[in-house]
Amino acid sequence: MAASRTHILSLYRQLIKNSKRFTDYNFREYFLRKSRTEFKQNMLQNDPTKINELVTHATGELAVLKRQAIVSQLYTFDKTVVEPLNHNNKKH
Repeated sequence: MAASRTHILSLYRQLIKNSKRFTDYNFREYFLRKSRTEFKQNMLQNDPTKINELVTHATGELAVLKRQAIVSQLYTFDKTVVEPLNHNNKKH
């Protein structure tokens, strides 16, 4: 069964959403960049067999990403210099 465009886009959105759950800036940006790059590289793929292989791989990556994002939330990290400060939570 070939993966539908809707299913593939849903998978992409889930990868992006779960990448944003990392508390550490470097991990978060790495997984966002990795997800976007992999989907862009395979955007024009037409072979149904290859598409199914890519979807299976991305589904496995999503499962790993979800688990690692949960582990990441267990630890706190100091903000890096490149991260924007959240001025809304600033007490006066």
